[in-house]
Amino acid sequence: MRFRPPARSPRRAFVILAALLSFCGAAPAAGPGFPFDHELRFDGNPVRGSKRVPILQITATGATEIDLWCASGKGHAVIIEDQITIVPLSMQDNQCPADRLRMDEELLNSLTAVTKWRWDGQMLVLVGPKPLRFRPASN
Repeated sequence: MRFRPPARSPRRAFVILAALLSFCGAAPAAGPGFPFDHELRFDGNPVRGSKRVPILQITATGATEIDLWCASGKGHAVIIEDQITIVPLSMQDNQCPADRLRMDEELLNSLTAVTKWRWDGQMLVLVGPKPLRFRPASN
């Protein structure tokens, strides 16, 4: 005698399949999404002789404001889930000393090399060859 599963109606099979898919597809609650339209302050101290700290602000449409140690400008960001790409479009050096311009260049190169983002507590981490940590401004 061979085992035969009980006959089921197509409607009942659909209901069971839908219930299983909704149960299996439920992911644990994800952390907060990307902080669009928030000022993100670089996690670092100002350079000696300045109060300026790099700031990044990205809108939901990808328009990006980039303020570095000295230079500032505009760019574009593409964010899909945890993936991110930042492309500077126009930067002005604001006539700063060579040491600050070198710091700007290093930070800008690191920004363009990031590929992912994630939250680490209250800190937004842009992941690339050199992780960059930003704190959403609380003001």
